[in-house]
Amino acid sequence: MAARPTILLATRNPGKAREIISLLKGLPVRLTHLTAEDPAGTIPSPVEDGATFAENARHKALYYARRTGLWALADDSGLQVDALGGAPGVRSARYALDDCPPDATGERIDRANNTRLLRELAGLGPEHRNARFVCHLALADGRAIILEARGVVQGRIAERPAGRNGFGYDPIFFLPEQGCTAAELSADQKNRISHRGRAVRALAQDLKRLLASLSSAGED
Repeated sequence: MAARPTILLATRNPGKAREIISLLKGLPVRLTHLTAEDPAGTIPSPVEDGATFAENARHKALYYARRTGLWALADDSGLQVDALGGAPGVRSARYALDDCPPDATGERIDRANNTRLLRELAGLGPEHRNARFVCHLALADGRAIILEARGVVQGRIAERPAGRNGFGYDPIFFLPEQGCTAAELSADQKNRISHRGRAVRALAQDLKRLLASLSSAGED
């Protein structure tokens, strides 16, 4: 393999990009993301109409790889709450979008999502607030999905937000073993235990082997 491949992180979410970049440091690849490669937003977002996290991740990875000519790493992540039948699930990022104005920022949408979820669980005790974060990763080269990985972390929904780190549902996702919400963890602590951290570490091991095999083939 003559040069390091460039992997596009198929997200405009700066929090996600930071987490993934920090976890893939040290691999012989160049990492970039949508905001850097398409700052004007000329590439429209694909429709995420899959029934599962895996379907959405695969669709996004193939879409962006084909649009950019780069390897594309996409994730679909979300929160599943048992008391809500697994909701918000694949709609996690837009769970309360109808409660927001059209020009709402990501932070405002996050707050609306959290507010709606807390409202729907109001009055339920801790034993009925079990939840999990799920992350599915897919890496595409434009022709096919070449690697996939999945990560899950169990917890429960807190009764009120706590912490200022993280994003999304982190302020209301309570981790019993840590005794705090995901938003109260440092970035390093979160990466060690988070659903995305687990998925990226699993994918990184497979990616390391794939790159080594491509490098060997290029030397033959």
